[in-house]
Amino acid sequence: MTNSCELYGGVLNKKQLLLGIIVAALIAWFGLDLGQYLQLSWVQGKMGDLRDWYSANPLLAGVLYLALYVVVTGLSIPGAAVMTLAGGALFGFWYALVLVSFGSSIGATVAFLISRTLLRDWVQQRFAKQLRPVNEGFAKDGAFYLFGLRLVPLFPFFVINLAMGLLPIGTWRYYWVSQLGMLPATAVYVNAGTQLGQLDSLAGIVSAPLLVSFVLLGVFPLLARLLLNALQHRRALARWDRPTAFDTNMVVIGAGSAGLVTALIAATVRAKVTLIERDRMGGDCLNTGCVPSKAIIRSSRIAHYANRAAEFGLAPVDVQVRFPEVMARVRKVIATIEPHDSVERFTGLGVDCVQGQANVVSPWEVEVNGERITARHIVIATGGRPQIPDIPGLDGVPYLTSDTIWEIEELPPRLLVLGGGPIGCELAQAFARLGSAVSIATRGQRLLPREDPEVSDVVEASFTSEGISLHLGDSPVAFEAGLCRLASGATVAFDTVLLAVGRSPNVEGLGLQELGVELNPAGHLQVDDFLRTAVPSVYAAGDVAGPYLFTHMASHQAWYAAVNALFGRFRKFRVDYSVVPWATFVDPEVARVGLNETDAKAQGVPYEVSRYDLDDLDRAIADGEARGFVKVLTRPGSDRILGATIVGYHAAELINEFVLAMKHGLGLNKILGTIHIYPTLSEGNKFLAGEWRKARKPEGLLKFVERYHRFNRGG
Repeated sequence: MTNSCELYGGVLNKKQLLLGIIVAALIAWFGLDLGQYLQLSWVQGKMGDLRDWYSANPLLAGVLYLALYVVVTGLSIPGAAVMTLAGGALFGFWYALVLVSFGSSIGATVAFLISRTLLRDWVQQRFAKQLRPVNEGFAKDGAFYLFGLRLVPLFPFFVINLAMGLLPIGTWRYYWVSQLGMLPATAVYVNAGTQLGQLDSLAGIVSAPLLVSFVLLGVFPLLARLLLNALQHRRALARWDRPTAFDTNMVVIGAGSAGLVTALIAATVRAKVTLIERDRMGGDCLNTGCVPSKAIIRSSRIAHYANRAAEFGLAPVDVQVRFPEVMARVRKVIATIEPHDSVERFTGLGVDCVQGQANVVSPWEVEVNGERITARHIVIATGGRPQIPDIPGLDGVPYLTSDTIWEIEELPPRLLVLGGGPIGCELAQAFARLGSAVSIATRGQRLLPREDPEVSDVVEASFTSEGISLHLGDSPVAFEAGLCRLASGATVAFDTVLLAVGRSPNVEGLGLQELGVELNPAGHLQVDDFLRTAVPSVYAAGDVAGPYLFTHMASHQAWYAAVNALFGRFRKFRVDYSVVPWATFVDPEVARVGLNETDAKAQGVPYEVSRYDLDDLDRAIADGEARGFVKVLTRPGSDRILGATIVGYHAAELINEFVLAMKHGLGLNKILGTIHIYPTLSEGNKFLAGEWRKARKPEGLLKFVERYHRFNRGG
């Protein structure tokens, strides 16, 4: 116990002593106003005297300069940049470069050790959970991170010194990496100092050497970033032998929306591109997703309209659903669209289409059908697949997914849908309207949980009115023949189960993990802002990359993947996620772009709400679809749109006016001032803008105008 106390006391005394020295030094520095001697004006005024003294005492001058530099940087006192320039002016380039390089590195290490001694233990204990992944990553690649920060000074060096003292990196490694990383910037600053030292008059400001020095100061961060990117690129690819020539410019794996558009863009700009697909061209969207689901929704909606015939003054219709013919129509729609995505079309456009299972064997090689194809870049666009939940007994009952439901020929008498997201809701309503007794069970407390609660309320009310049984916040716990037991103890009888609990990216069986391509916490391929993976020659787009699992987002990302891969050496483009719309094709439709109230509150974004109810819209009334609303969030005191939600008839079409407005910075005043055809559903958007303006009418001015009109009446 005594030894432990003595040890603890020794550590405490050590910290107290160090803290006392630092405080005393800072008091002396600021109390005596020593900082005045690190002003560029003072240095320039004394440069003649300093040069004379340096000429008489070159070694002593260098030692004192080095010691002062270490003190200034070690205590994180402002003035290192001025000292660097002054060093170049006083000592000349090479002598100053040596002094500043060692002085800055030693001083940085002193600051690093001060931070480590005083703060590391407390910070690591206080934020242990948050720092665990940081520590793990830094233990693996800390030296490279540090080198990058030194080479491209995005943050002040004193911040780097203090922050690095808190992380797991050895002192010696910290020193030599810092010295090496700071050397290029040090050389640029010292060179600028040598030119400033030769400035004898104002005319010297326009001298070529001085202008070159200032240009170097300006372009160095860009050059350093390019060098760092090259080093990262080389480091990531170091363990493979790069081919001396390539069979093609780009290999695209996956012929869904992302893959097709990527290949099309590459071929359009005359690149040689190979597109590999293991199954059917068109991917999920054409074969098992958007196209068949919208086809069956259309059939179900026609059946629903026929059942509503009396509402429109027509004789009641006895709707007879011939389900095999409904499915035949779905397949006909797919077949009609299929040529747009066919091998023949893309071959004609210049794409080399290959069918088979692709395996990435190196950053530049893909093996398919026993042959290897070399390419400068590879784009992974393999999409996703439905998730299969692990529920006892599920494997013993007939279940379908959004991939397999299109194979059935008989309408399920009782359909249990697991999941209350867009896919589950769309198919649940479609099958209910075609005659299935549909139940939805979801662990979520409401349908469409990504939308605002009032949106869910409208959809839930619509589903309930159509006879769909909702079991919200009540997930399945077990299955047996024809029966599902829920967490609440309730049971649901079924003939068929439809799984709609989410989708997983197709990342297995491609050789990507062996290559070093990492996954993010959501299981998607980890990509940067340019859609590049950890292997610089490999990109990803679409559902396999996330974060938005929409066909239109896959096409959007495809442009960036193609252009960045083919032309990234000249310029790269960050993917623009600023305005992302989506829709759920239930009835009434739900469409959104940007923030809703749920998101705004979660992110702490201030907002104002404007709302227009569609039961007041003439066209909606005439069409018998007078339900739903338009809701827009704006910045407080502004008409700038933060987000829009529409629930109603053709909402997915109506939302595009707000998408355009947000993309191009148009506010609600512009929409209000735009003529909309009468009678149309799009007038709802203009009336929403009118509600926004009405809530902000100038009451004081209107009272004055009222008095003016009263005066004109002679009252």
